[in-house]
Amino acid sequence: MNLGIPIEMSGDNRLALTPQSVELLVEAGHSVFVEKDAGKRTHFFDEKFEAAGAKIIYSHEEVFGRSDVVVKSDHLMPQELELIQEEQILLAFHHLAVSDPKTVQKLTEQKATVIGYELIEDEDGVLPVLYPTSEIAGQMSIQVASEYMKIPRGGKGIVLGGIPGVPPAVVVILGAGTVGRNACMAALGMGAQVIVLDKDIRKLREIERLFKKDAITAIATRKSIEEALTLADVVIGAILIRGEKSPHVVSKKMLKKMKKGALVIDMSIDQGGCFETSRPTTPKSPVYMVDGVMHFCIPNIPSCVGRTGTLALNNVLYPYVQQLADLGIEESLKANPSLRKGLYIYRGIPIHPVIEKMFGLRVKDIDSLL
Repeated sequence: MNLGIPIEMSGDNRLALTPQSVELLVEAGHSVFVEKDAGKRTHFFDEKFEAAGAKIIYSHEEVFGRSDVVVKSDHLMPQELELIQEEQILLAFHHLAVSDPKTVQKLTEQKATVIGYELIEDEDGVLPVLYPTSEIAGQMSIQVASEYMKIPRGGKGIVLGGIPGVPPAVVVILGAGTVGRNACMAALGMGAQVIVLDKDIRKLREIERLFKKDAITAIATRKSIEEALTLADVVIGAILIRGEKSPHVVSKKMLKKMKKGALVIDMSIDQGGCFETSRPTTPKSPVYMVDGVMHFCIPNIPSCVGRTGTLALNNVLYPYVQQLADLGIEESLKANPSLRKGLYIYRGIPIHPVIEKMFGLRVKDIDSLL
């Protein structure tokens, strides 16, 4: 099978596979096409891929044109839609719940098979490919908070951990999943006072078990969120509804109750954001102000530590790619229920319920098609 690894046109610094995994695929008889300089920013240089047996390709168009499977990290960009080949298999963090109708239309017209890493789910209900990315995101959120509380960055000049005689910053975390849990760990490690809110009492119990009650936990209701916001120096949005758009748990009205100079870091922005006032920002223009509250809303924050992100993604993704290359799409889906869970679209046929919910396209049960 022919597999392609293109440069990420979104600016994502990660790759989905490392030279080591490429070598294993080539040894198994597959061809791997890597776009020139795809790994340059993360120091996975072309020479390493060539030594692993990959072919270096000099155009984005050719990578798509020669590949049965395109293995990306980030979602498809609009300019890539015309490059999709008929019945091509596309692997990425697609986040189609916040995509646009033109993207979904093109994918169905081309009879593409679309697998979203964020949907792949194992027998224990864990999202194995998303999990390490969420771990990185949670830890990175506190590094970002520490940086943007500095006066040169527009912050109000607070050390997260405080010092003797000066209280620490209050970090409020909305969501106690993988992102929230790792943000909590990082914030406590810096000495911040941490409040974690979630609707799931089991997740809050896990926070208390892991951190020996160093973090304050509360069931997330409108009232409890409002109360926490009034105390917060930093708020981390870490809300995830699998495969769907994130709900706005903080309204414009609620935001007005926050301290002037407070910082919002919306880690849910990849799925639309959990603050009503959130909108995607870029590394060149990462923050903006609303009612005196700074917003940091860069999607895909693990890209900022692209080498770690690449290694983490590769570690969990490679077995799925190897199986897909060895068996083909149909047999892989039959053999691997986790991979079936990752399907948005199968050979142009919408599969995941979010496609019907967001775009009005009738979906089918994948089991009836295999």
